[in-house]
Parts: sequence; C-alpha cells; structure tokens
Amino acid sequence: MYKPFVTSGGLNMKTKKLAITALLTALSVVIPFAVFFKIIIPPFSATLGAHVPMFLSMLLGPEVAIMTGLGSALGFFLSLGPIVGARAFMHVFVSLLGVKLIKKGISFPKVILATGPLHGLLEVLVVVPFIGFDVYKLLIITGVGTFLHHIADGFIAQVIVKFLENSRVFHFADVNNKDL
Repeated sequence: MYKPFVTSGGLNMKTKKLAITALLTALSVVIPFAVFFKIIIPPFSATLGAHVPMFLSMLLGPEVAIMTGLGSALGFFLSLGPIVGARAFMHVFVSLLGVKLIKKGISFPKVILATGPLHGLLEVLVVVPFIGFDVYKLLIITGVGTFLHHIADGFIAQVIVKFLENSRVFHFADVNNKDL
C-alpha cells in the first residue's frame, strides 16, 4: 500500500513544498513594494532582502527556484519598471545554478559565493542595451553593486536557514527530497 511521506504537521511533502513555493513567490512579488531600504543608482538598484527568497528557493529545487525568480521579475517590473524587472528575471538563472551546486553537495555559503559573479555578470548584460558600453556604470555600479547586494542578502538568507534548522520547525533537506 502506498504511504506518502508525511511531516510532523501531517502535511504531505508535495503539499508542503507547493505551499512554500507559493510563499516564496509571493514574497518575491511583495518585497519590491514593501521594503523601504533601497539604493538606486541607475541602472543599479538594491532592495534589502530582495534576493533572500531566491536563496531559499535554491534549497528547495528547480521548480521552486523558477517560480520564485518569476515572482521577483514580476514584482520589480511592477514596482521599478522594465529594466529592473529584466534584471530581476536573472534570478531564475542564478537560482537554477544554485540548485545544481547544492545537489552536487556544495555548501550553502559556498553556493552563495559561487553564484555571485554570475549574478553580477547577467545583470550587466541585461542593462547593456539600455545604457550602452559605459564601463563605470556597467562594471562598477551594476556588476560590483549586484555582487555586494547578492552577498549581503546571502548573509540574511544564511541566518534565516540557520534559525529554521535550529528551531526544528523546518528542515530544507526534508523538502528537497528527490522523490518529490
């Protein structure tokens, strides 16, 4: 007889993963509107915590990563316009790389560091058609700015993961089950 894996709360793991996906996607859409700590130096912008759902989604698999990245793109498109929305769409690709690295057994802090350069590069490539080849705006403002913002939000995500794991409320390893 088939017996699905059930969490301590009685939820089937697929249901729990779907609910978490919805929550992370919703956070990704809402953060651009709700967070007031923003740095805007066109074409760069940084919203504190904007990458946290992306980082958490990396621990949950590719489907969650894609949905969370799409939510981020939608939220930033509606909040700050098409250029920032296009930059936020790059979260899909950054988080998919993170998922692959985590599945290979690379630690979460190392994944954050490893995905940072790709994140900066992708956002630089996105803004080139809009600003041209202004090296300072591309490499320093957008590339380095994105990398630093990525690392800062990665630290916040690490604190959240550590807290959730220590609280025994949630274990990312349970949700990232290959059987899902």
